[in-house]
Amino acid sequence: MKFDTGDTAFMLLAAGLVMLMTPGLAFFYGGLVGRKNVLAIMMQSFVSIGITTVLWITVGYSMCFSGSYGHGDFHGIIGNFNNVFLHGITPTTALAGNGTIPVLVYFAYQMMFAIITPALITGAFANRVNFKAYLIFLIAWLLFVYFPIVHMVWGGGYLNHIGVLDFAGGIGVHLSAGMAALGAVFFVGKRKVEDIGPHNIPLVALGTVLLWFGWYGFNAGSELKVDGITGLAFVNTDIAASFAAVVWLFLAWAFEKKPKMVGLLTGAVAGLVTITPCAGYVSTTSAIFIGCISSVVCYCAVHIQNKLGWWDDALDVWAVHGVGGLLGTICLGIFASLASNAAGANGLLLGNTSFFIKQTVAALVMSVYAFGFTFVMLKVINLFTPVSVTDEHQESGLDEALHGEVAYA
Repeated sequence: MKFDTGDTAFMLLAAGLVMLMTPGLAFFYGGLVGRKNVLAIMMQSFVSIGITTVLWITVGYSMCFSGSYGHGDFHGIIGNFNNVFLHGITPTTALAGNGTIPVLVYFAYQMMFAIITPALITGAFANRVNFKAYLIFLIAWLLFVYFPIVHMVWGGGYLNHIGVLDFAGGIGVHLSAGMAALGAVFFVGKRKVEDIGPHNIPLVALGTVLLWFGWYGFNAGSELKVDGITGLAFVNTDIAASFAAVVWLFLAWAFEKKPKMVGLLTGAVAGLVTITPCAGYVSTTSAIFIGCISSVVCYCAVHIQNKLGWWDDALDVWAVHGVGGLLGTICLGIFASLASNAAGANGLLLGNTSFFIKQTVAALVMSVYAFGFTFVMLKVINLFTPVSVTDEHQESGLDEALHGEVAYA
């Protein structure tokens, strides 16, 4: 089989960019926590690279992308096991429906998505979870939350069948992780020892730029080839992130009286999250609106969460990724345009109410599933091994208590 070398090279590059996002996330979270917990939270991101890869090649890819609604999957919810250990896939096997790239390249690309998604959750329960319990959580969450959602949205499952769209991971990645983060926070409770603030803002900035850079592979790569939609997704990604960063900066300046670096960086991430499901389906003008809306809504979500005070989402995972993923999926239902992408749909603004309703309902149902299953799953894990660390470990810091290492001598 002769593949398109340009498309194949681009997709390998995109896969590498998405892989870079996980170390970027580790730096981002590592800078936001206190000095005694840097390695613990970074470890939770880096270990996902290894564990998720093992799970992906054994059953994960097959559960996500083997079979489709009415054709060999389980009621449109999860795929089958026809491709476990890459059974039936050779270097010359072409990706179905594309034909210009090998399945192995798509396998690698989607694996990078699977790696970073559970790692996103860790910022919510920072400084509170035992490493052993986290490893069990990582595996169980992928098997029972991430893989079914990916199959339903991208693998030919039920949501894909009824016309729900998600260009690069609004539902599949950010909404699922953000709502799972909220479930995890409700289970583990508040920290006994709260961080006084980010211990290393330059580390947060480094993490942000790696995430932003990798996000071009995340969004533009989701076209799976090089064409005009690839360029549209790339440009929309930068537009939304930039407008969101600026809006968040001025919001924080107005309400907190200082133009804060962490606010600017958080705003950029909120914009990146929210544009993700929309990137290849909306116009550049719509991307401006989406970026601005994302900052206002996610900033308010952070403020409400902090004001209520009865849940402790340490690094605002729910407020940025959960709310941003939900908002972006709904925004797609509003701003989508066939003029931007003939393979997409028209949204509410162009008179397609049914598409808007489908997007909204799908986002809400998947939110409830990710939240509920995560909460129950942690309860089950806690029956076998303690999920939460002891008060003494929180006091001393998890780096030395759990891993026997410290980030700073």
